[in-house]
Amino acid sequence: MRILVADDEPEMTMVLEALLKREHYAVDVVHDGRDALDYGRTENYDGLILDVMMPKLDGLQVLQALRAENIATPVMLLTARSQVEDRVAGLDSGADDYLPKPFDNREFSARVRALTRRGGGYTPQVLTAGNAALDCSSFELKCGAACVRLGSKEFQILELLMRRTGRLISTEQFMEHIWGYDSEAEINVVWAYISYLRRKLETIGANVRITARRGQGYLLEETR
Repeated sequence: MRILVADDEPEMTMVLEALLKREHYAVDVVHDGRDALDYGRTENYDGLILDVMMPKLDGLQVLQALRAENIATPVMLLTARSQVEDRVAGLDSGADDYLPKPFDNREFSARVRALTRRGGGYTPQVLTAGNAALDCSSFELKCGAACVRLGSKEFQILELLMRRTGRLISTEQFMEHIWGYDSEAEINVVWAYISYLRRKLETIGANVRITARRGQGYLLEETR
């Protein structure tokens, strides 16, 4: 899953990015409201975390502009303002959650997990395909008694494939969703991680495989 963080305080964005990456989210960071609006308009995110007080456009203005364009990406507002009137204004503007600063890191992580589940209805913590199961809390891939822990990029790729089982995902979509628009990674890095995942699926005896369709992308499908 991919999260956009928008906050003009470098120290805060470093903390938020570290917390999110520890939870295996892909993260993009911007430092003003104008960039937050431009990135949010791509609809390439599973959640947006917006600081209310930002230069160029504040978080509420970004949120209102996105909702006016019918962009329904879940949004959490962060702010030092903790008055009831401020929370009400944020929620009435279309925010899904509102977290005052300072906050407990554990609460922030739990709220982000809840936020990203809202994008397309309830999402289980354990995703399944065939006889394979992906635990989104421990980042473990399991098949019966066999179990292997996935690295961050491996987990993000397989999570995306499992959430869209049977549907093609292009290499470009993987690059945008996991590495981000500003990444300097070469496009063949997707193939490399797909190869790692194929070996791990085979190692645990899974009856699903990642199939490549030339010029179209990859999909996860059950073997017979």
